[in-house]
Amino acid sequence: MSLKKEDLYGLEQYSDMRSSYRARVMEHKKNRAVALGPNASLYFEDSLTIQYQVQEMLRIEKIFDAEGINEELDTYNPLIPDGDNWKATFMIEFTDEHERRKALSAWLGIEKTVWMKVDNFAKVFAICNEDLERENEHKTSAVHFMRFQLSEDMVAGACEGQPISAGIDLAEYSCHEMPLPDNVQAALRSDLKNCSSTI
Repeated sequence: MSLKKEDLYGLEQYSDMRSSYRARVMEHKKNRAVALGPNASLYFEDSLTIQYQVQEMLRIEKIFDAEGINEELDTYNPLIPDGDNWKATFMIEFTDEHERRKALSAWLGIEKTVWMKVDNFAKVFAICNEDLERENEHKTSAVHFMRFQLSEDMVAGACEGQPISAGIDLAEYSCHEMPLPDNVQAALRSDLKNCSSTI
């Protein structure tokens, strides 16, 4: 579901409600975050998480004209899942800047090895950074945008309750693999078309 200008709050209204709205979004995000090992995480997006990002950008940039609002929507709408895929922000996370720089060089190409799997089906590797390139020949980026495209059978299997797992197959990252927590699986099923499992 794409967001439209009419779905958004005006700057003054958003300013008045920002604290409670942010608290709602942060609680919602708890069901959409997965750590894949010690230093890499997936943050699954949906219409609410993306609306929050748009509202924050409009607030920070003080954008109120229709053209500016539509530009932000054109940027962020592609990050909302389409009913037959999952979309996520993948982040490489270190508190120490030196360690982070070393990892971004050592883990070159890590984003191409991130996958999701519906039980009984093959791994689905991420389609990365469809908006722009985020790595070069020397290092990868700390942030990547990912789409996991599912077949109709995979969608049906997930909706029927087949377990969902995720992992990273990069040898330098120790090939982390994990079943997703039940609350995250429920959130991901709610992103799929004709899927009745919701949080």
